[in-house]
Amino acid sequence: MTQYSLTAGRRSSWAPRWPLISTKLLEIRKRRVLITIIVLATIGVPVIFLGLREGFHLADPKVYAPAGSPDVFRTVIGLMTEFGFIMAVTLGATAATTDLTDGMFRHLVITGRSRLALYLARIPAGLAIILPLAGLGFTVVCLVTAFLGTPQSNFVQFTGPTGAASVSVPPYLDQAQLHSWLLSHPQQAQTAFLGPPALPAAAVKSQINQHITTFYGDYATTEAGTINPSVTGMIKAGLWFELDLLIGFMVALGLGSLMGQRTVPIILLIFIEIIITPPLATHVLPYFIDGQRLLVGVAMDQLQPASLTGALTIRPGLGGAPAGPALQIPPMPTWAMITVIAGWIAGWSAIGAWRMITRDA
Repeated sequence: MTQYSLTAGRRSSWAPRWPLISTKLLEIRKRRVLITIIVLATIGVPVIFLGLREGFHLADPKVYAPAGSPDVFRTVIGLMTEFGFIMAVTLGATAATTDLTDGMFRHLVITGRSRLALYLARIPAGLAIILPLAGLGFTVVCLVTAFLGTPQSNFVQFTGPTGAASVSVPPYLDQAQLHSWLLSHPQQAQTAFLGPPALPAAAVKSQINQHITTFYGDYATTEAGTINPSVTGMIKAGLWFELDLLIGFMVALGLGSLMGQRTVPIILLIFIEIIITPPLATHVLPYFIDGQRLLVGVAMDQLQPASLTGALTIRPGLGGAPAGPALQIPPMPTWAMITVIAGWIAGWSAIGAWRMITRDA
């Protein structure tokens, strides 16, 4: 076996090696305008927003709350999610078509490199740009929330339907924990969630069992608006945020490879995210509910952590107001959400790789 055959064997491997990945990373980084916009969207948005909010607070503390207030955390992360998804889609579509637009695809194929390796190299190259920048921006938000926030209460003050009484509920409860707490405190549950007329304890527990999902949504909304998220809540929010960007990048990479251009995939995915997903996620279509659940945006909305409940969005139909805590469509099981999300990532990756392998050089 000659040295040439060894080199050719290495080049034909389907697994991308570091030199190929670093080359793709350098190609993307050379697009300075795109990288600058990504930095502004992922880091500039939280820095500017929080800086202005803290400046307003220092100028007039009676009117403006500190930059670390709970509602500010949810608002900033909501904006970062929307802008970050757009940037992830743009980056993914760009990474999928750099060789075609630069006229280098034919030359790369002639060198004997595996086409599958050429496609797979784009994944770590693109994610190495978008995920760290988004993580840095999210870290800024968490630090501001932790050190420039208001003193935190040990309880969530929940005003009942009549508004005449207030109930103190422990913070940071998940749905199962809230369910157990309400069953153990039927009188407080009556005051906080049911209101008059007074019901027997057995009837209150029956109502709790039937409507715990709605009760938890109301609890999560009240908690998110009055108490900053815990460290665990911030970690969950950060992982959810990064997953949202990962999905946007991977789907755009596959769709961009399939179409061989970046403009149409970017417009199409932004249209799906901002126009199509919100109504399908908040309105039940009786004979199409299983189809709604196959949309990755619906699965991500249901996977959204409680610390981001009511986050401000720029989607139409929400009027720029905080979104409701609970979707109107029935909740999806965890395994179903994971299956939909993994299916979108794996499916579009397979489609993009297939198109790369079969494309004429």
